[in-house]
Amino acid sequence: MKIKELPVTERPYEKLELYGEKMLSNSELLAIIIKNGTKEQTAIDISNIILSKINNNLKELQDITLAEFMNIQGIGKVKAIQLKAVCELTKRMSRPINDTKIQIKNTKDIANIFMDELGREKREIVKLVLLNTKNIIMKIVDISYGGTSSAQVNPKDIMAEAIQIGAPKILLIHNHPSGDPEPSFADFEITERIEKASKIMGIELIDHIVIGDGSYTSIFLKRGVNNV
Repeated sequence: MKIKELPVTERPYEKLELYGEKMLSNSELLAIIIKNGTKEQTAIDISNIILSKINNNLKELQDITLAEFMNIQGIGKVKAIQLKAVCELTKRMSRPINDTKIQIKNTKDIANIFMDELGREKREIVKLVLLNTKNIIMKIVDISYGGTSSAQVNPKDIMAEAIQIGAPKILLIHNHPSGDPEPSFADFEITERIEKASKIMGIELIDHIVIGDGSYTSIFLKRGVNNV
Protein backbone atom coordinates (compact mmCIF):
# COMPACT_ATOMS: atom_id res chain seq x y z
CA MET A 1 0.00 0.00 0.00
CA LYS A 2 1.31 3.44 -0.95
CA ILE A 3 1.19 6.28 1.59
CA LYS A 4 -1.31 8.08 -0.63
CA GLU A 5 -3.61 5.08 -0.26
CA LEU A 6 -3.63 5.35 3.53
CA PRO A 7 -6.47 7.20 5.28
CA VAL A 8 -5.67 10.93 5.41
CA THR A 9 -5.35 10.80 9.21
CA GLU A 10 -2.64 8.10 8.91
CA ARG A 11 -0.42 9.86 6.40
CA PRO A 12 2.66 11.38 8.13
CA TYR A 13 2.30 14.88 6.65
CA GLU A 14 -1.41 15.15 7.33
CA LYS A 15 -1.12 13.47 10.71
CA LEU A 16 1.44 16.00 11.88
CA GLU A 17 -0.68 18.87 10.63
CA LEU A 18 -3.82 17.53 12.34
CA TYR A 19 -2.44 16.22 15.61
CA GLY A 20 1.04 17.71 16.05
CA GLU A 21 4.51 16.24 15.78
CA LYS A 22 4.38 14.47 19.16
CA MET A 23 1.70 12.10 17.87
CA LEU A 24 3.96 10.67 15.17
CA SER A 25 6.12 7.59 15.60
CA ASN A 26 9.85 7.66 14.89
CA SER A 27 9.30 6.00 11.52
CA GLU A 28 6.62 8.52 10.56
CA LEU A 29 8.84 11.49 11.45
CA LEU A 30 11.71 9.96 9.52
CA ALA A 31 9.40 9.29 6.57
CA ILE A 32 8.65 13.01 6.32
CA ILE A 33 12.37 13.70 5.89
CA ILE A 34 12.80 10.84 3.40
CA LYS A 35 9.67 12.05 1.60
CA ASN A 36 9.48 9.58 -1.30
CA GLY A 37 9.68 5.82 -1.36
CA THR A 38 10.26 3.42 -4.24
CA LYS A 39 7.96 1.23 -6.31
CA GLU A 40 8.45 -1.55 -3.79
CA GLN A 41 8.62 0.42 -0.51
CA THR A 42 6.97 3.44 1.03
CA ALA A 43 8.95 6.12 2.85
CA ILE A 44 7.69 4.56 6.10
CA ASP A 45 9.05 1.15 5.03
CA ILE A 46 12.46 2.70 4.36
CA SER A 47 12.29 4.49 7.71
CA ASN A 48 11.64 1.20 9.49
CA ILE A 49 14.65 -0.37 7.76
CA ILE A 50 16.87 2.48 9.00
CA LEU A 51 15.48 2.27 12.52
CA SER A 52 15.93 -1.50 12.63
CA LYS A 53 19.66 -0.99 11.98
CA ILE A 54 19.94 1.08 15.17
CA ASN A 55 17.39 -0.84 17.26
CA ASN A 56 15.14 2.23 17.20
CA ASN A 57 17.74 4.15 19.24
CA LEU A 58 17.62 7.58 17.62
CA LYS A 59 20.89 8.65 19.22
CA GLU A 60 22.66 6.12 16.99
CA LEU A 61 21.18 7.68 13.85
CA GLN A 62 24.02 10.21 13.81
CA ASP A 63 26.54 7.34 13.71
CA ILE A 64 25.30 6.12 10.33
CA THR A 65 27.69 7.35 7.67
CA LEU A 66 26.76 8.89 4.34
CA ALA A 67 27.87 5.73 2.55
CA GLU A 68 25.86 3.51 4.90
CA PHE A 69 22.71 5.55 4.27
CA MET A 70 23.24 5.25 0.52
CA ASN A 71 23.56 1.47 0.81
CA ILE A 72 19.95 1.32 2.00
CA GLN A 73 17.53 0.66 -0.85
CA GLY A 74 15.52 3.81 -1.53
CA ILE A 75 18.15 6.18 -0.10
CA GLY A 76 20.10 8.00 -2.77
CA LYS A 77 22.81 10.61 -2.42
CA VAL A 78 20.44 13.56 -1.90
CA LYS A 79 18.36 11.79 0.76
CA ALA A 80 21.50 10.59 2.52
CA ILE A 81 22.85 14.14 2.65
CA GLN A 82 19.51 15.44 3.95
CA LEU A 83 19.50 12.83 6.72
CA LYS A 84 23.09 13.68 7.72
CA ALA A 85 22.18 17.38 7.78
CA VAL A 86 19.21 16.72 10.09
CA CYS A 87 21.41 14.61 12.39
CA GLU A 88 23.99 17.39 12.61
CA LEU A 89 21.34 20.02 13.32
CA THR A 90 20.02 17.84 16.13
CA LYS A 91 23.50 17.57 17.63
CA ARG A 92 23.99 21.33 17.43
CA MET A 93 20.66 21.97 19.12
CA SER A 94 21.93 20.10 22.18
CA ARG A 95 24.93 22.42 22.47
CA PRO A 96 24.72 25.45 24.75
CA ILE A 97 24.48 28.77 22.90
CA ASN A 98 27.47 30.95 23.71
CA ASP A 99 25.45 34.06 24.43
CA THR A 100 23.02 32.29 26.78
CA LYS A 101 23.76 32.96 30.44
CA ILE A 102 24.43 29.46 31.74
CA GLN A 103 25.86 29.32 35.25
CA ILE A 104 27.91 26.35 36.34
CA LYS A 105 27.11 25.46 39.95
CA ASN A 106 28.73 22.03 40.12
CA THR A 107 30.56 19.43 38.07
CA LYS A 108 27.32 17.71 37.09
CA ASP A 109 26.04 20.92 35.47
CA ILE A 110 28.87 21.09 32.99
CA ALA A 111 28.88 17.34 32.33
CA ASN A 112 25.17 17.38 31.54
CA ILE A 113 25.60 20.19 29.03
CA PHE A 114 28.03 18.15 26.92
CA MET A 115 26.91 14.58 27.61
CA ASP A 116 24.68 14.27 24.53
CA GLU A 117 27.15 15.97 22.24
CA LEU A 118 30.33 14.18 23.32
CA GLY A 119 29.09 10.92 24.80
CA ARG A 120 28.81 9.12 21.47
CA GLU A 121 31.59 10.85 19.50
CA LYS A 122 33.87 8.47 17.61
CA ARG A 123 36.86 10.79 17.89
CA GLU A 124 38.30 12.61 20.86
CA ILE A 125 37.34 16.28 21.09
CA VAL A 126 38.71 18.75 23.62
CA LYS A 127 36.60 21.78 24.51
CA LEU A 128 37.50 24.86 26.49
CA VAL A 129 34.77 26.53 28.54
CA LEU A 130 35.53 30.16 29.41
CA LEU A 131 33.80 31.51 32.52
CA ASN A 132 33.41 34.81 34.33
CA THR A 133 33.88 35.30 38.07
CA LYS A 134 30.33 34.03 38.74
CA ASN A 135 30.92 30.82 36.75
CA ILE A 136 28.66 32.00 33.92
CA ILE A 137 29.76 30.66 30.54
CA MET A 138 31.29 33.38 28.38
CA LYS A 139 32.35 31.24 25.44
CA ILE A 140 32.91 27.62 24.40
CA VAL A 141 35.78 26.76 22.06
CA ASP A 142 36.77 23.52 20.36
CA ILE A 143 40.47 23.32 21.15
CA SER A 144 41.49 20.05 19.57
CA TYR A 145 40.25 17.12 17.51
CA GLY A 146 41.90 13.74 17.69
CA GLY A 147 41.40 10.17 16.59
CA THR A 148 39.84 7.32 18.52
CA SER A 149 42.43 7.42 21.31
CA SER A 150 43.76 10.94 21.92
CA ALA A 151 43.82 14.60 20.96
CA GLN A 152 46.73 17.00 21.31
CA VAL A 153 46.27 20.01 23.60
CA ASN A 154 48.57 23.02 23.63
CA PRO A 155 48.42 25.11 26.85
CA LYS A 156 49.40 28.19 24.80
CA ASP A 157 46.24 27.90 22.71
CA ILE A 158 44.12 27.66 25.84
CA MET A 159 45.73 30.67 27.50
CA ALA A 160 45.41 32.71 24.29
CA GLU A 161 41.64 32.08 24.16
CA ALA A 162 41.17 33.07 27.81
CA ILE A 163 43.31 36.21 27.51
CA GLN A 164 41.56 37.30 24.31
CA ILE A 165 38.18 37.69 26.04
CA GLY A 166 39.48 38.33 29.54
CA ALA A 167 38.09 35.15 31.09
CA PRO A 168 39.18 34.76 34.73
CA LYS A 169 38.21 31.09 34.88
CA ILE A 170 38.43 28.16 32.48
CA LEU A 171 37.28 24.57 32.42
CA LEU A 172 38.41 21.74 30.16
CA ILE A 173 36.20 18.93 28.97
CA HIS A 174 36.90 16.08 26.58
CA ASN A 175 35.48 12.70 25.67
CA HIS A 176 36.81 9.16 25.52
CA PRO A 177 35.48 7.43 22.37
CA SER A 178 35.87 4.09 24.18
CA GLY A 179 32.97 5.14 26.42
CA ASP A 180 35.06 4.75 29.59
CA PRO A 181 35.45 8.12 31.37
CA GLU A 182 38.35 6.98 33.55
CA PRO A 183 41.15 9.57 33.09
CA SER A 184 44.38 8.34 31.53
CA PHE A 185 47.88 9.20 32.68
CA ALA A 186 48.06 11.66 29.78
CA ASP A 187 44.84 13.32 30.99
CA PHE A 188 46.33 13.94 34.43
CA GLU A 189 49.59 15.13 32.88
CA ILE A 190 48.00 17.72 30.56
CA THR A 191 45.77 18.91 33.40
CA GLU A 192 48.83 19.67 35.52
CA ARG A 193 50.54 21.49 32.64
CA ILE A 194 47.50 23.66 31.96
CA GLU A 195 47.01 24.32 35.67
CA LYS A 196 50.60 25.58 35.97
CA ALA A 197 50.22 27.79 32.90
CA SER A 198 46.93 29.14 34.24
CA LYS A 199 48.44 30.15 37.57
CA ILE A 200 51.23 32.03 35.82
CA MET A 201 48.64 33.97 33.80
CA GLY A 202 46.36 34.62 36.78
CA ILE A 203 43.59 32.42 35.34
CA GLU A 204 41.87 29.73 37.38
CA LEU A 205 41.43 26.24 35.96
CA ILE A 206 38.43 24.98 37.90
CA ASP A 207 38.19 21.44 36.53
CA HIS A 208 38.91 19.00 33.73
CA ILE A 209 36.05 16.62 32.99
CA VAL A 210 36.17 13.42 30.96
CA ILE A 211 32.96 12.34 29.24
CA GLY A 212 32.17 8.70 28.52
CA ASP A 213 29.08 7.00 27.16
CA GLY A 214 26.43 8.18 29.63
CA SER A 215 28.90 8.88 32.42
CA TYR A 216 31.69 11.29 33.35
CA THR A 217 34.66 11.76 35.66
CA SER A 218 36.10 14.92 37.21
CA ILE A 219 39.89 14.87 37.29
CA PHE A 220 39.89 17.47 40.06
CA LEU A 221 37.52 15.41 42.22
CA LYS A 222 39.78 12.42 41.58
CA ARG A 223 42.58 14.50 43.05
CA GLY A 224 40.39 15.51 45.99
CA VAL A 225 39.91 19.10 44.75
CA ASN A 226 36.53 20.80 44.28
CA ASN A 227 36.75 24.25 42.72
CA VAL A 228 33.27 24.37 41.18
